[in-house]
Amino acid sequence: MDQPAAGTGPKNADEEAEALAAVEHHHAGMLKRLTALTETLVHAVREQDAVAEHSAHEVLVEWCEDDLVPHTLAEEGPLYSGPRNLPEGRLLVDGMLAEHRVIVALVEELRGSAGVESAVAAGSIRNIFALHLEKENTLLMPLIVATPGLSLARAVEGLHELVGEAHVHRPGTGSGSSV
Repeated sequence: MDQPAAGTGPKNADEEAEALAAVEHHHAGMLKRLTALTETLVHAVREQDAVAEHSAHEVLVEWCEDDLVPHTLAEEGPLYSGPRNLPEGRLLVDGMLAEHRVIVALVEELRGSAGVESAVAAGSIRNIFALHLEKENTLLMPLIVATPGLSLARAVEGLHELVGEAHVHRPGTGSGSSV
């Protein structure tokens, strides 16, 4: 699933801007969903509603396994490989990879928890993910877009885990074309 972040030719500024917007939009949607799922679990725990808590916990764990963890793992290849090879990107990427490990560990903690512990784990996942997205949106992706030889559009091409289903590339229209 590794795709090179480096472009084979000059970057298309419109494609780069579109890719950046798609990733940011996908990030916003993911954070909104995670926040809603976390709030549902916290509310059930607070109300001591065991049935609602069990259901909310199950839905949150499933979302983390099906969406959050695949998203973080998909980033590690194509999105992070180019910036990690730059002196100005290496430490940022290393820090973001450390955050991925924390997120995965917190999902494991959430899976085996109940009650207050599950609400704390859920809140921790939400908070670290929000911080992580902020760094990607404001530091990492602008670095990719601004760096000659790297292309955000090519790095995320075809990876719905990174851009969502709405950013679909049309076959046969050339690299980076999307609808």
